[in-house]
Amino acid sequence: MGELIAQVGRDKVLISDKFTPGMQNDEVENPVIEMLEGSLERLGTDFIDIYWIHNAADVERWTPLLVDSVKTGKIGRIGVSNHSLAQVKRVQEILAPAGLKISAVQNHFSLLYRTSIDDGLLDYCLENDIQFFSYMVLEQGALSGKYDENHLLPADSNRGKTYNPLFPALKDLLAGLKEIADKYHDSPAQIATAWAIDKGTTPILGMTKVAQVEDAAQVSAIQLNQEEVDHLENLATASGVDTKGGWEGQA
Repeated sequence: MGELIAQVGRDKVLISDKFTPGMQNDEVENPVIEMLEGSLERLGTDFIDIYWIHNAADVERWTPLLVDSVKTGKIGRIGVSNHSLAQVKRVQEILAPAGLKISAVQNHFSLLYRTSIDDGLLDYCLENDIQFFSYMVLEQGALSGKYDENHLLPADSNRGKTYNPLFPALKDLLAGLKEIADKYHDSPAQIATAWAIDKGTTPILGMTKVAQVEDAAQVSAIQLNQEEVDHLENLATASGVDTKGGWEGQA
């Protein structure tokens, strides 16, 4: 990645990087700064546009150290990932005396996992000018339209082990995505992504092919109506599928 950045130019790239609680070196004064400096060296840059606390393992411990990291002038925006509403509010309280605030949240968010809507986190972000980055919008491909109970994910993959047993319950939701996709001459993946954008989030999409990038770029032109949004959400709820990850749900 550092080599690519050097080729295209730093001004052409936005870098998002994370400090991961649980992977720190406890022998240094500020593990957050040490991990930041390591990323800067590997990437060949002196500035990270968005720097995240990757999980909510210890909000009280890591948030104050993030303040010191920002003061180095090497961080643009502060973000937190996999934090609940209560944890986001606590981070804000800790940052406030330093004149700092969160500007980004990154959480699991999809038709099948709408906890950030139910617990008020998404509304809080929208009301407080915090950009909400949604990941797993396509549930690792399960909502892409490429897979169903007759076209399974690789059985020996973690994705297959997680989602293959769920496809019978997802039959109606996948059919609903396809029906709307056909209407707009798009793909189910684009419709699921358009839904996430309609909710006010910025989807993070994993891509390995140029065509996937091109498809994603076209999603912004899709405008779902309220009836379509409600229909998809009702189908998702009726499926009874819960895709909560083992890393989620801290208090």
